Amino acid sequence: MNPRDLLDQLLYPYESFTGLRTEFGPVSYNERAKFWEMFEYDDVLTLASDHETFSSDGAPFAEHPEELTKGQSVLTTDPPHHRQLRSLVSQAFTPRAIASMAPRIAEITHDLLDQVAQQGKMDIIADLSYPLPVIVISEMLGVPSEDRAQFKRWSDKMVISEYDDLSRDNIEEHTERMRTVVRQTLDELYDYFRLVLAQRRLQPQHDLVSALLTAQIEGELLSEPDILAFCALLLIAGNITTTNLIGNALLCFDEHPEVMEQLHERPELVPQAIEEVLRYRSPALLVGRYTTRPVEIHGQKIPRGQTIIGWLASANFDPTQFPQPERFDIERTPNHHLSFGHGIHFCLGAPWRVWKRRSRWAFCWSAASIFTVSAPRSLKPFTAPLSWALDIYQLPSRCADEMHDR
Repeated sequence: MNPRDLLDQLLYPYESFTGLRTEFGPVSYNERAKFWEMFEYDDVLTLASDHETFSSDGAPFAEHPEELTKGQSVLTTDPPHHRQLRSLVSQAFTPRAIASMAPRIAEITHDLLDQVAQQGKMDIIADLSYPLPVIVISEMLGVPSEDRAQFKRWSDKMVISEYDDLSRDNIEEHTERMRTVVRQTLDELYDYFRLVLAQRRLQPQHDLVSALLTAQIEGELLSEPDILAFCALLLIAGNITTTNLIGNALLCFDEHPEVMEQLHERPELVPQAIEEVLRYRSPALLVGRYTTRPVEIHGQKIPRGQTIIGWLASANFDPTQFPQPERFDIERTPNHHLSFGHGIHFCLGAPWRVWKRRSRWAFCWSAASIFTVSAPRSLKPFTAPLSWALDIYQLPSRCADEMHDR
């Protein structure tokens, strides 16, 4: 096990980040990648919370982030513009709106499972956890069904950048390769959504794009570049985090069959189980910020204008915050993981937990009962532009006999 290897960080999160904290200490400078790193819970929490010292105004790893976003988003701005953007977007992204989608999401899920029911096997990532958010997000944005194939191709380019040799030491090299792909894809994606915006202005529909066009706070509307940036962010962040979380949940349940027994006996533990999945296998590995002033942390003097990476996955295994962090414990209380970030940049999609408590994870629970992971060592890491998440690329599984009787 190599703690520098991102695949090992996925397969062996506790051992990997324990090794990193031991080797580098709580705060260290990565000479090759040219950024600072934080590994402990309290430090990462401060990094995510103190926007006056640690700025999000831009995208870490990108020299010219505006080339990647072509607009300002809630992910890459600080107050006061961040507050304005988030307030506007939140009006169209409420827990009630998300919860109302639960029946449709359940329908899509069952359709996807039915498509593989007679095969006796499936790849959970390719056949379920990846297409599910692509379909849901496209419907949220009002993408017609006849355009969904093109939408999926854009999503593939934006989300899946597979590197078998990806490590902490060559992030910069891979980032530059991704930036080229992102620019080309965003050009096509933005051209498409400019047409959608023009159509919705003439004929509004019951979709997120129409809602964003009319959402107001203090009489001010979102600009077109900001709406386009949000659509791109939703495609990237909404897609990859959901894909990651579904795959990670099913992998955790498969690795810990005793948990499935608990959930069968006590289904009320499903929400807690998902919170533990979020802690144990965080959908996003890290959060990036820039220093706005000189700061000293654990004796390390960090100048103004430096990039700092806070390892969320490492913070989630900090033994000072989580007793026995190596243990997958669905009854862990409290469980203040940082997988959704913290502070003003707390994940806008966190209200999806409302849906989760109702029906979101019913399919996850049932699927884990039906499917058995058949080749867990075939996992591959992948990264996403501007999010730097890490997840399962393939999760081949076989179906139990009862699946054929559906």
